[in-house]
Amino acid sequence: MARKSDRTSYSGISLAAAAAVSLLSACAGWSPSDPAAGAGVVETDVRTPASQDSAGVQVFPLQNPAVKELLADASSAESVGDYGKAAVLLERALRIEPRDPEILQSMAEVQLQNGDYEQALNFAVRSYDSGPRVGEICSRNWRTIGVAREQLGDSAGAADAVQRASSCMSTRPERL
Repeated sequence: MARKSDRTSYSGISLAAAAAVSLLSACAGWSPSDPAAGAGVVETDVRTPASQDSAGVQVFPLQNPAVKELLADASSAESVGDYGKAAVLLERALRIEPRDPEILQSMAEVQLQNGDYEQALNFAVRSYDSGPRVGEICSRNWRTIGVAREQLGDSAGAADAVQRASSCMSTRPERL
């Protein structure tokens, strides 16, 4: 008898979990069956504008070879829409280099693609706090913060973040 009630409680949990996942997916405006929706926001609102503005000074930290490999594998997983695998690989990289701004920013972008805007905001802020105040990573930080704040209903904070992204691009002064 105990086994029958155990099965019943597990199936009840499974149904509740499935309902919660489907409800959260609908609230986030992104569903696991449509990974291109999250990727589109990251490409159009974060990466493309940051790379277009990247003519200025760039600062990249030295990286452990294992971290480089994990970042490359995470990028590959992300490019095929496997954001869960990308997040796991980035978590491994963070265990090796917990304050690496590039890893933190990559995790922020994966969370943005997953529709977890609170986590995206958290990782982008951590990346900014430990990263350079100029260059593409800085711009990606602020653009991610802007998208996350917009999705969380903070339009004024989003506009401020986009404005701050433009201050990340610093070019050398002309020689006289």
